[in-house]
Amino acid sequence: MMQLQVWGGAGEHGRSCYWLRQGDTSILLDCGVKRVGCGEYPLLEPEAVAQLDAVFLSHAHEDHSIAIPWLYKLGFKGKVWTTRHTAEQLPAYYTAWTNYVNKKGGSLPYSEADIAAIEFVYIEDISPTLRWADLTPDLRFCWGRSGHMLGSVWLLFDLGGQRFFYSGDYTEESLLLGTDSPQDVPGGMGALHGAVIDAAYGADPEQQANKLEQLYTASAQILADGGHLLLPVPRSGRGQELLVLMRQRFPAVPLLVEPELLQAMEQLADQPAWLRPGARELIADALLPGSVEVIRDDAQRARLLGADAQPGIFFTTDGMMQSVKAQAYVARLRQRPGSGIVITGHAAEGSYAQELLRMDAAARGCRMDVVRYKIHQGLPDVRRMLQQLTAGAIVLVHAPHNATNQLLAQLVSEGFTGLLSLQPGASIQL
Repeated sequence: MMQLQVWGGAGEHGRSCYWLRQGDTSILLDCGVKRVGCGEYPLLEPEAVAQLDAVFLSHAHEDHSIAIPWLYKLGFKGKVWTTRHTAEQLPAYYTAWTNYVNKKGGSLPYSEADIAAIEFVYIEDISPTLRWADLTPDLRFCWGRSGHMLGSVWLLFDLGGQRFFYSGDYTEESLLLGTDSPQDVPGGMGALHGAVIDAAYGADPEQQANKLEQLYTASAQILADGGHLLLPVPRSGRGQELLVLMRQRFPAVPLLVEPELLQAMEQLADQPAWLRPGARELIADALLPGSVEVIRDDAQRARLLGADAQPGIFFTTDGMMQSVKAQAYVARLRQRPGSGIVITGHAAEGSYAQELLRMDAAARGCRMDVVRYKIHQGLPDVRRMLQQLTAGAIVLVHAPHNATNQLLAQLVSEGFTGLLSLQPGASIQL
């Protein structure tokens, strides 16, 4: 009988980590951190870690990847199976996390030597999308693009004849990134013993188009008031899509970006296999000379944010606004009447973005809105995925427990069965 243990990620946003065993074979799906204080790490069991046959990493974001070196510290000797693009992005995430923990006065549970010990296998070198690959006589897997960020994947496993699906972070609403439907696996997915699926937006019923109109409305108000607009975004992911979209919607407004965002855009343009049809042309248009101004230093940033400067849309590569650079933007925005910030993703508890959101407008000194740009699944997306699955048990993950319970109740009222809302430490037989 297949066993699933939640070491993190269900009933919370962060530290995604799922241990799966069938017979003598055990694997781990992701191993991230939760950005609270100096970090909350997965509930790893050292004896089980040392016996793992393989670790699979769905993508590079910190809440899925940062604790992987700790596995090696605890005795894991195997390999991490992921895409080449994910592996290439990890050093920047490990550096950023180390800097964050050091700034908080904390310490890491692993060392630089443990980071260096990670040995990767690139799954695209083993098999193309939607094709099965054998790892051992008792373990094979299939993968597809999940649309969440460059290199992100979903995974389908066959462990000793029992099948399990892991969506990773999943969306079919990306402007630029392609998504492979699990339904397109040759021969179908088959009857699943279990699944863990992204339900980060809980019972939120809105599609991407609705979110975009809200974003455009909030942005237009700030610009109409003569203020600057700041969009804090991750270096890779929704930042590139928002850059394209804001250029299309506000063609007369200057777009000011940090070089890391543009570098990630250029990297995306060089990976047509990961893009939607037509996305390469959208990226090329956004990269045309004169389309954006790259902010190279503090002096240029101060000039562009000045009282006499034309209202502009600024992109900073720190979605939770923890960096000195992101916080320096706020100090400048406070000096420009009408300016504002729009948060388009998750603002973790204890982050500067969350701190700003809790301030009243007078204390904050500028307008602030939250308009989610979808890179995960909400109610209609989860519903659509469930209609594609036949599984004995389906764990809804990546959202706080209360939000997951609300989603589960709605889906049960619609006739869906086998759904579970779990929390870290839970263990179930599939």
